[in-house]
Amino acid sequence: MASAFSSQFRQKYGIFPVRTNSVTDDEMALSEHIEEFSQRLIFCLVLLTCTTLLCFIDVKEIVRIFQAPAEGIKFLQFSPGEYFFASVKIAFFGGILISSPVVIYQILLYTLPGLTKKERDVILPMTIGSGVLFSGGLWFSYAFLVPAALKFFIAYGSDVVEPFWSFDQYFNFVAVLIFSTGLAFQVPVIQIVIGLLGIISGKMMLSSWKYVIVISTILGAIITPSTDPITQILLSGALLALYLSGAGVLILLKK
Repeated sequence: MASAFSSQFRQKYGIFPVRTNSVTDDEMALSEHIEEFSQRLIFCLVLLTCTTLLCFIDVKEIVRIFQAPAEGIKFLQFSPGEYFFASVKIAFFGGILISSPVVIYQILLYTLPGLTKKERDVILPMTIGSGVLFSGGLWFSYAFLVPAALKFFIAYGSDVVEPFWSFDQYFNFVAVLIFSTGLAFQVPVIQIVIGLLGIISGKMMLSSWKYVIVISTILGAIITPSTDPITQILLSGALLALYLSGAGVLILLKK
């Protein structure tokens, strides 16, 4: 009875629309697909709005988290409302990160019924692995790349200039570095997809390690918004390790 009530509730309010067993995905009318898509889209937008508002309510604590790597630095407000607009961006950034797992789950609920069992067996582990790698990239950037970059910049000009920074520019620097690192950590996922499609084998990937070192160094210089060598070396080393790990996992999957 409880399951029946839950199903009726979801169908009525469109939070998690369900597809009845009597109608297969192939038989669903285009209007039903559009209606389901719109319901899930509205739910995701409402969730993003709620998480952003919650982050904005407690934005000062989130600001302290962002400021933690810049220990000893004094931040200034160079224009009226700079801190306010920076707080809005921080809240929106936090809302995206918090709501992203549910949004991905909604995308899976919409797409999985139209896939074959073999495709589902590939998509589900890849999605979970991608989320784990993205979270690992965020943590790696916050724990290692951001402090290394800030220490380099502070030490480089410590005997010439006082470190008074614009908070808005500081947040842009940290956000770009963190988000780009999370995207860069998707390298193993891309490798496995390419390998499963039969384009390149895992052994060929391993045999090209010399070229990968050069490419990872170039990517480390492009992705990092700073020009300090320490941050670039750390990110390049992480990309190389991820590439070798992805090739190894691909070889195991093929076996």
